[in-house]
Amino acid sequence: MSKRLICLANQSFLPNIYGIMPKSTLPMFPAALRQLEALGERLRLARLRRQLTTELFAERVGVSRETLRRLEKGDPTIAIGTYLRTLRVLGLEHDIDSVARDDELGRKLQDLGLPRPRPRGRTRTGTN
Repeated sequence: MSKRLICLANQSFLPNIYGIMPKSTLPMFPAALRQLEALGERLRLARLRRQLTTELFAERVGVSRETLRRLEKGDPTIAIGTYLRTLRVLGLEHDIDSVARDDELGRKLQDLGLPRPRPRGRTRTGTN
């Protein structure tokens, strides 16, 4: 591939020509954004309680300080793997195990779809 073609491939109009769609994210509900912001704040407070600087913490997590800043602000584009690494560095990796552990609604919905047992002792013969 020539240098000119490589430069052209970086232009924003070319992905649509080749059928490659740019990465997009779906908008989030305000309640979900507030949850992410609260999670980011809890992670920030956990970091501060451990007296870890942003520079040291970002290095241990394996991200830039900018990514760490976005994570602590609740940016919805931060990958779940980054959150998991963050929890591990804080010693909180087992907290993630409680997410969706008790799926009460799912169990109720599942129970609604189960066939009901037939009463025992009766036969299904036609009586007239």
